[in-house]
Amino acid sequence: MAWEQRLDCIVVGAGAAGIGIGAVLKEIGLTRYCILERGTIGSSFRAWPEEMRLITPSFTGNAYGMLDLNAVTLHTSPSYTLGTEHPTGREYAEYLQAVSDYHQLSVRTGVDVLDVQRHEDGFRLDTSEGMMYARFVIWAAGEYQYPRVFSIPGSEYGIHNSQIVSWQQLDGDDWVIIGGYESGVDAAIHLSRLGKKVTILERRSHLLNKGSSDPSVSLSPYTKDRLRAEMKHDRITFIGNCNVQWIEPADGGGYVMYCEDEHGGRHQINSPQPPILATGFDGSLRRIDHLLQRDERGQVLLGRADESMVTPGLFVSGPNVMHGQLMFCFIYKFRQRFAVIAQQIGNELGLDVSVLETYRKEHMFLDDLSCCGESCTC
Repeated sequence: MAWEQRLDCIVVGAGAAGIGIGAVLKEIGLTRYCILERGTIGSSFRAWPEEMRLITPSFTGNAYGMLDLNAVTLHTSPSYTLGTEHPTGREYAEYLQAVSDYHQLSVRTGVDVLDVQRHEDGFRLDTSEGMMYARFVIWAAGEYQYPRVFSIPGSEYGIHNSQIVSWQQLDGDDWVIIGGYESGVDAAIHLSRLGKKVTILERRSHLLNKGSSDPSVSLSPYTKDRLRAEMKHDRITFIGNCNVQWIEPADGGGYVMYCEDEHGGRHQINSPQPPILATGFDGSLRRIDHLLQRDERGQVLLGRADESMVTPGLFVSGPNVMHGQLMFCFIYKFRQRFAVIAQQIGNELGLDVSVLETYRKEHMFLDDLSCCGESCTC
């Protein structure tokens, strides 16, 4: 039955960002809110391949003032809850469910947000269960359910890594992976562990270079450790400086990838199996592009409280958040912005936001972006 409701705030998405910010909203006394999720809590994590794990380590250091890197709220630790350092996607979704249950968050699952439009002094959301209205909207729908599938001509011949249920289900002994960042290397590691030969095609020159100290732009230590261990078996081949231009079926079977190097030289790579596309994710913000402003690079421009520059009252939370060169695409990064958004909304609604000082003391309130950037010297 269709229903209509008017609320102070609607959060779209019940993943790490949606559950985390929902808990902060409740802390400041917001009662007329809800979190809308088209699947179940942690749906994106549940969709990960069975073998995939969080690359950031979980460790319980709360008693000494150090929050677990994968926690989305104060006083919780996925390591303590799950008893593991690198949770699987399904395990992490269980942690998010536990957080939601503990805070008694207002989450409505099975509700798909079809459209968001400005309406009077707020927003109108057309959902699969009817129309809803809210003064504020926080878009926390994430990335994983929006893969970059058609980024290369002929991509329809490949398999995006987000479509894999388990690497054990792939037949064939030789595979080519397009993309050498976290998803691509993770796929190569798991395929190699199954005794398969893997070729990674990547635009960069070498995977194991130190690169940046920011894991948002270089491989994480967890992935480097696993890759080094697996490369000893000589089942993984890395071809750098290889920008795939298009993919097509090969005469006689299999597939061919046409690549171009930085000097314009061209060569081709053949594979008996469909290539694995570790080409990243477009993210969910395309669904609300009409309410956002982008710069010449296509980056979404956000205000000081992660509010749309052209649509006041619309906030973005989660891995899509960027400010200049700063990427908040890890949980331990974007969770520091929950309280910033909550403070803005709380102030506009006349709520007491003094509880957020606790978030500042616990390093969960990052409003001074000048402190961020690379600082490792060795």
